Amino acid sequence: YIGVLKIINSDLMKPTFSDLLDAPDDNPMTTTHLNYMMNPIIMVFDKIFDKIFPWLDKYDFDSAELNKKIGFWGSHFAIGCYLGIFVGLIGRQDAKEIFTLAFTGGVCLELFSQIGSWFIAAVEPLSQGISDFATKRLKGRRFNIGLDWPFVAGRAEIWAAANFLAPIMLIEALVLPGNHIMPLGSIIAMGVTPALLIVTRGRIIRMIIIGAIEMPIFMWAGTLSSPFITHVAKQVGAFPSGAAGHQIAEATKEGPIEQYLAYLVGKASTGEITFLLYAALGLIAYGLIFWWYAKQMKKRNAAYAAAKEAK
Repeated sequence: YIGVLKIINSDLMKPTFSDLLDAPDDNPMTTTHLNYMMNPIIMVFDKIFDKIFPWLDKYDFDSAELNKKIGFWGSHFAIGCYLGIFVGLIGRQDAKEIFTLAFTGGVCLELFSQIGSWFIAAVEPLSQGISDFATKRLKGRRFNIGLDWPFVAGRAEIWAAANFLAPIMLIEALVLPGNHIMPLGSIIAMGVTPALLIVTRGRIIRMIIIGAIEMPIFMWAGTLSSPFITHVAKQVGAFPSGAAGHQIAEATKEGPIEQYLAYLVGKASTGEITFLLYAALGLIAYGLIFWWYAKQMKKRNAAYAAAKEAK
């Protein structure tokens, strides 16, 4: 069910990817990544902005220019260092351990974006070849290739929004009722910002505000799944030796709505009537909101096509 919707969504997003990346229509790049299944929820908030707060768009700014002005202090490395210092202070570590945490966090976040961009550049010729082969062999049908989400990581809005959302996420993690997660590697919000980019088409103020609103959904989902993740990590010997007595999870793991649905379906499989009802209602609501979102994306895609015909 979710897998089918992911494939449908990849085709719905294709014109937006081409527009944001200034790519020709015949390029095969799209994605079936679970990140983008948050699009329907984000679209709801985006439409609310259209109706109530459209005036905010005139205060939007050039995120690439902002990143340039902030310089090193807003870089991935610097954000990782801030996070390491913050975690070290909370854990009452000594100066040496705090410095080690800061440096490790900085290196990890810096490498994350670099390696992701290298990977996408490396597989792009292969994906083009596969798409051309499939199109030629299957009677002229055009096939796109579902890449991982970082092929849009070159857009500055993703990183500008992440810079703003990082401190917001830390504050929310500390005060959010029912949350038991302190963000670490997920502080760069890569489960959040790619979908924000696609739905808002890079309007940075919308990305930041909607991102701040939706992050609790991710942290609650992470809290819900943390006992299972901790158990599995211990079973396979991957549990961190220094985290005894704690649980592990990811604060912005992609697919929070799908995690809730999986929980309901899992409970329903035991035969509990209440959870059978909840699971059925959840799956129906999930399908309906996706249907509404698909209609909005088809209107957007028709507008793209009309604009190109007018040129």
